[in-house]
Amino acid sequence: MIDNQTAPYAALILRVSMGVLFIAHGLLKVLVFTIPGTVAFFESLGLPAIAAYATIAAELIGGVALILGIGTRVVALGLIPLMLGATWAHLGNGWVFSAEGGGWEFPAFWTVMLAVQALLGSGAYAVNLTQSGSANGAPARA
Repeated sequence: MIDNQTAPYAALILRVSMGVLFIAHGLLKVLVFTIPGTVAFFESLGLPAIAAYATIAAELIGGVALILGIGTRVVALGLIPLMLGATWAHLGNGWVFSAEGGGWEFPAFWTVMLAVQALLGSGAYAVNLTQSGSANGAPARA
């Protein structure tokens, strides 16, 4: 049974934690691997360079949107293909993400978390752009 009093806060915790992780992952590609390094990696997988730029943008913009709770369901669903691609990219490295090159269990789990977020909605303290455009401190239903 779902506890309607605490579920909005569970959705909030999931939403914000994934948003922070997406921003961290995007910044990792920019600041550590560098954009040219990220492009080269994507090209080594047979992907076009534009996919690297799109991935960085999706991680950074999607992360901010999740933290703020803007379009949470759409953003979560939109990021699922990205994480499925990451799962595919890591398939050859085995199960454990601590394996050399990173395994596929972390991006696969992240895919599931995004699906859960899409089902839950924004939760508490999400920006509501449909009503006066201000942050809503009450638990959200959407």
